Order: sequence, then C-alpha cells, then structure tokens
Amino acid sequence: MPKKTDINKILIIGSGPIIIGQACEFDYSGTQACKALRKLGYEIVLVNSNPATIMTDPDVADRTYIEPLNVSRIEQIIEKERPDALLPNLGGQSGLNLCSELSKAGILEKYNVQVIGVQVDAIERGEDRIEFKNTMNALGIEMPRSHEAYSVEEALKIADELGYPVVLRPAYTMGGAGGGLVYNVDELKTVCERGLQASLVHQVLVEESISGWEELELEVVRDAKNNKITVCFIENIDPIGVHTGDSFCSAPMLTISKEIQDKLQEASYKIIEAIEVIGGCNCQFAHDPVSDRIVVIEINPRTSRSSALASKATGFPIALVSAMLACGLTLDEIPCGKYGTLDKYVPDGDYVVIKFARWAFEKFKGAQDKLGTQMRAVGEVMSIGKTYKEAFQKAIRSLETGRYGLGFAKNFHEKSKEDLMMMLNSPTSERQFIIYEALRKGATIDEIYEVTKIKHWFLQQMKELVDEEEALMKNKGAVPDKPVLLQAKLDGFSDRYLSKILEVSEDEVRMKRYEYGIKEAWEGVHVSGTKDAAYYYSTYHLSEDKSPCNTDKPKIMILGGGPNRIGQGIEFDYCCVHAALALKKLGFESIIVNCNPETVSTDYDTSDKLYFEPLTLEDVLSIHEKEKPVGVIAQFGGQ
Repeated sequence: MPKKTDINKILIIGSGPIIIGQACEFDYSGTQACKALRKLGYEIVLVNSNPATIMTDPDVADRTYIEPLNVSRIEQIIEKERPDALLPNLGGQSGLNLCSELSKAGILEKYNVQVIGVQVDAIERGEDRIEFKNTMNALGIEMPRSHEAYSVEEALKIADELGYPVVLRPAYTMGGAGGGLVYNVDELKTVCERGLQASLVHQVLVEESISGWEELELEVVRDAKNNKITVCFIENIDPIGVHTGDSFCSAPMLTISKEIQDKLQEASYKIIEAIEVIGGCNCQFAHDPVSDRIVVIEINPRTSRSSALASKATGFPIALVSAMLACGLTLDEIPCGKYGTLDKYVPDGDYVVIKFARWAFEKFKGAQDKLGTQMRAVGEVMSIGKTYKEAFQKAIRSLETGRYGLGFAKNFHEKSKEDLMMMLNSPTSERQFIIYEALRKGATIDEIYEVTKIKHWFLQQMKELVDEEEALMKNKGAVPDKPVLLQAKLDGFSDRYLSKILEVSEDEVRMKRYEYGIKEAWEGVHVSGTKDAAYYYSTYHLSEDKSPCNTDKPKIMILGGGPNRIGQGIEFDYCCVHAALALKKLGFESIIVNCNPETVSTDYDTSDKLYFEPLTLEDVLSIHEKEKPVGVIAQFGGQ
C-alpha cells in the first residue's frame, strides 16, 4: 500500500512539560516521526510547549509552534495552518487526550482534519476504562474483575463487593496518576477523590487486586494491511503492585515459557486489531503462576516509555516506523537489511537487556520511599550484556548514585537478617540492595520470595552473586588469580566494586586484568529498517571484538547525561545531540556514550557511533582506548 496522497500537511502534537510518567521519551518519538514524515515528502507542523526539546528545533519540523497545549490554542493553529491530518499518538497521554477533546468539540470536522495513526473512537476503546472492558469482553479476553465509578460513594460500594484491597485506575491518565492500591475505606476515599479529579472524564475503575502476579508486557506493531509483529517481550521482575515505570525489568522474558508468550502474543494481536491501532502499541498483562490465569491490565495505543525502551532494547525504531505506517505504508514495504522487510521481523537478539529506574526521594523532605501503582521514578537506565548477571550489574553502575555493585549500600550490611526482612515488607527504591544483604545474612530464597513475590530464578541469580562476592572477600589485599577474576568480570563485577571489596586500588585491578588479557569486547545491535546500521554494547563474554573501528576521520567522544534526575534532565541531552550534529558538520566522527533509553542522543543516527554503556571510568576508558579520540567533551552531560 503506497503512502497516502490525499494529505500533504500533518500536524503533530508534542507531549508538553516533563512530568513523572511523561518524560523525554516523547521528544525521542516526536523527533523520529518528524524525520520519517519529512523524508516521505510531507509538510510537518509541530506544536509543543516544552522548549528544552530536540523536536522544537527549527530544522526538525517545517513549522514549529511553542504554545500551550489546549483546545483553543490548537484550534487557532489549525485555522491558520489548515493541516490535512493530525498524528496524535506520539505525544504521550497529552496528545491522545487533546485529540479526543478536539474531536468532541467538532474542531477536526469543522476544518476537515483526518486523524491518522489511531482513530478517535479507538482512543476511547483503549483509554476509556468502560469501552476497553466492553471490547475485551467481546474478544473473550479476561480482565481483573472491576466496575467503574464516577463518585466516591459508588467506589465504596464496588470495593465492598470485590473485597479489599482494591486498585483504583483513573481513565485517560499516565503513570498511574491519581490511582493506587487501597486497603480500607479511609484510603479509598482519599485516593478515589484524587483519581476522579485526575481523570479527563471523571471516571475511576475499581479493580480486584492481583498483587504478586507476574507483570508482562508486549510491544506490538500493526499496519493497515493487518500485518502484525511483536517488537519486544518484556518481563517485569518486580511483581504486580509496583508500577511498570518503577519496576525493574528484562527483555527478553527470562523465566516465561514459550507457551505463555504465545498466548500473550495472540491476545495482543486480537486487541490491536479490535482497537484498530496503526503503529506501535504497548499491551500489559498479568499472569498468576499458581492458577495459570492470564488477564489483560491495560494497553497504550501510542508510543510510550515502554516503546522507547523496547526500541533501544531491540534496535527497532517504533516511533519512526509508526509514523510511516500512519501515512499508509505497510511493514512489507519497508526494507530491512537483516530480515528483508519489516513484516518478517522477530526479536532475536542473543543478549539480555535490563531496565532499572532512578528515583529522587531524597530531594523531597518527608517523602516516603514506597513504591506502588503510581509511578515515582524520575528517570531510568538501560544496560545490555550477554547474561542476566552481567546486564544487571551494569545497570546498577549506570545509575550514577555512587554505587558500583549491589553490596554495602547505605548501612544495610550492618543490619540483622530479621531487620532486613522487615524492610522488605513494602517495595522501596532500595529493595534489590536490601535483598542482597538479606541473602548475605542467611535469608533463604523461599523466605524472600514469600515477602517480595520476586521469582525464585532471579533470587537464585542474586544468591550466586552474593556467594561469589563472599568467596572473593576471603582473599582481601590482593587481586585474585586469572580464573577467579575472569569469572567475576563475566558476572558483571566492576573494577571499582572489586577494588572496594578486595581493599586494593581500582588501578591495581585494572592493571592486573590487562596483564591477564581480560578485556571488554563490543557487539552491535542491528537497527531494523536499515541495511547495516548498529549501536554497540560491551561484554566480557566475547573472544573477539565485533565493533568496526574507523580511522579515516578524527574522532571526538561525547559523554551523555545518563539517567534523568531532578536537576539534570532533557536539557543536557539536547546539548549532547547538538554537539554531535555540530561535530559531524565540522568533519569529525562523533561518538556518544550514554545509557538512557528515553533520549534522542541514544538514537542510532544522532552520532556517527553510539555506545550504550555506563558512564564510569572503566567503561568509558575501554571505549577511549579502542577508539582513540582526539578529544572528549564532558561538559554537556551535566554533573
């Protein structure tokens, strides 16, 4: 199916200011969309209120409006620009909500603007809790038992029928805003009142609690010919009860059977066909490992934080492809060097990706460090390794919290097993570090599972790291022999952390490692929809380096900003992106090192070469020694 010829000018709505649950991943998706659509020959009008974004640069769209994102202002822009189409599903919840409001106000019909990518009634079927429930019932796909409420009184009656605890989910919100898990009448009154105010349609779904179940996500893509592919299978390591934005997760799924994955894929395909999504869609499920019951929690018929993660985890540029599909192209028409065409795509990388959230509870006096169904994270990191252990430990040192391993965080190692187990009763941002010390103090995997519902396999992996660390610490004061040091590096232990537990300098660890010939090698993640583009990750599991090294141009390395945090956000990514573009123009080969999957700087073609790596001395020094740049720019990556 060729691209649409009945439209020439497309309006794209951005996501507005950065808030918890809606961050720079939408700058990434919006920038990708503009890039794709202009390449197809369309004229792009962009409206966004956030100036600290790449998408609002004057050369990204044909015309850019930095204006408030409300119905009256968008109508003024539509009246002036007369776009043929509106693409709303790349601006997060803001874009979808505005599209619904513009439609209800009759503005789209008045100016003859067609909605592409997702239909207005499809937004309601995906976002309105009642419509979504009705659609799922028609498809025969089970959901948690629930009823909608439009007042606190209605919610109280429903909760009595379902039995406490219950989950409150406001309609048309993001990041779990206004919702939560409530255990009694008083909590319900407080949270429900907040949820009704947060919802665009003053609607809250009161839902049975399925806390402790496995939470599983699929990123799927559909085109106008009804071709459907699964870009990524994501397993949340934290169980249901912790918002996916806060949950520690892996791609691919590491403990879920092929049979269950097939069932999830079948259900996802039914849903996106019924909702009539064109482009990317995030589908979230819960699975009870005891009864084997599977329920769908919700879908996001738009690009999201998860789609940015899935894109970087697999090399499949979801937003870019979604924009092309919205304009009539189909997956079988988009060439790809690895698969022929994108309809043949399968997520087949032989590596493990870990996402770990970054929080900022310390910035808010009196804020309780407690995780639930409302998102608290202000940023996240992504790491890639050949094994779960390697990727997990890389994620920890990517966080830039002063921790280079899992042990000896705060004073947890000084506490008793009993105290540590008490601390695990409620999920917190420190949960993984507390589990590590509890295992060191003799807590069993069964005991920790009963409290946290984190699966045995993941706890066993951590127990093996604890045992390895304990064995290393028996020989303090010296760097261990080659086989022992090699195993530690294969399992992700950083030089900095080894120096701490062995009580030697980091230089001593590094020099002994070099003497043994233990060095990182790099491998590429192929970018789908391109002939041979890739970005690179390091591992100690490769015997040979698979990352080509160009020598024809002088190189400059740019150190990225790492995870978003309060005081260091999208503005630093903006600076890094512009540095890379300027260096290209000056004839240098630009190399970016960063670990934040939400960003434009970690888009494969922003720089000449991208390393998806932690910003630590060990990791950056290894890249420096390999690439031998003439200079390194550190000032644009924030503190």
